[in-house]
Amino acid sequence: MESKPDAALLEPMDLHDDSQADPPEDMPEDRKGETSAETSESEVAEDSDPKPKKRSRVGPGDKLSDAELVRHLAALLFASSDPIGVDRLVQLLDRPRRPRVLAALELLTQKLSETGLPFEVRGIRGGHTLMTSADLGEVVGRLGKGNAVERISPAALETLAVIAYRQPVTKAEVEAIRGVQAGPILRSLVDRGLVRVLGRADVPGHPLQYGTDKEFLDRFGLMDLGDLPRDSELARD
Repeated sequence: MESKPDAALLEPMDLHDDSQADPPEDMPEDRKGETSAETSESEVAEDSDPKPKKRSRVGPGDKLSDAELVRHLAALLFASSDPIGVDRLVQLLDRPRRPRVLAALELLTQKLSETGLPFEVRGIRGGHTLMTSADLGEVVGRLGKGNAVERISPAALETLAVIAYRQPVTKAEVEAIRGVQAGPILRSLVDRGLVRVLGRADVPGHPLQYGTDKEFLDRFGLMDLGDLPRDSELARD
């Protein structure tokens, strides 16, 4: 006897996606349009690719060999009277990759050391510059005889140290630490370009606040304030 097929198996399958079902017949026409628009917007949002991240543009300078990059870098540092930051060097070298510029600085430092020439790459005031070696300071200083740099008195040096480590600091705070009047010395340090006014303190009277200037970093051969010796280093000395 032949078995009869199940009636449920003979019924046509509903291949219609419920997520794309038509809106109910009793739904107002304006609501049907909103439903269709919402579906279209969601599909576009899912299919759209995320915006690509911006990448720094690499320029023709990246085609230079390592040796050429070092030569160009040395020329820039030699010709500039002021320290040059890494970002500025990247632009001046026609936009090679930043890691290559950093590597070129290290390679230049190494080459100068190996040749025995009295030059070295130094980090000062947030940039890099080419300087004569420190051990020849006395020899080079002969060029400036008659134009000697004005010496800093012990009292001014002590005041400058307080400002460097405690900035921003007010005159009253400097005087509280040193125990003496600091007005004339502060004015002298400002006139020399070692100290500058940073603003006013948010206290009654709003006194001026002082901090070190770029000349301070240059005078003491510091890259930034992070190069100041810490308490532990001073204790060892």
